[in-house]
Amino acid sequence: MAVRPVLRMGDPRLLQVSRPVDRFGSPELDDLLRDMEDTMRALDGAGLAAPQIGVALRVVIFGFSASPRYPEAEPVPYTVLVNPALEALSDELEEGWEGCLSVPGLRGWVPRLRRLRYRGFDARGQLIDRTVEGFHARVVQHECDHLDGILYPMRVRDFTRFGFTEELFPGQAVADD
Repeated sequence: MAVRPVLRMGDPRLLQVSRPVDRFGSPELDDLLRDMEDTMRALDGAGLAAPQIGVALRVVIFGFSASPRYPEAEPVPYTVLVNPALEALSDELEEGWEGCLSVPGLRGWVPRLRRLRYRGFDARGQLIDRTVEGFHARVVQHECDHLDGILYPMRVRDFTRFGFTEELFPGQAVADD
């Protein structure tokens, strides 16, 4: 379909809480998902939330077999997740570097739940119910935060570990976000 412009931090639409999808299998939802996938793939993203392209719906996509943005990350299966709900399976946190297509050129050290269960629906309204950990859990949390108007810099605890990619990783081939 189309690669859409990605909203950047500072755009007030990124701070809104998204509304649930109430119709599955619609041409509008199918078009949105195609545009989201085209946009994510064109920008080498690990995931994308509908609000990042200006659509205030509770829809995220994520997944890759290998990510130039996160070369050390294990593969994450491509997933369309509509109306997601996250459930912590422990209080254990894991910190790691994150970037975002809506916060280009920056990285931050972000704590996330190490292990969680997520539920939601695919594009046709079929239930998805998974228990995940590690980078998969991180990606799901990052994308679902967008649905509640939260950008990863809001979760950074130590601002000595937040900055421009080329300053944090001089001389390293870390993809720009």
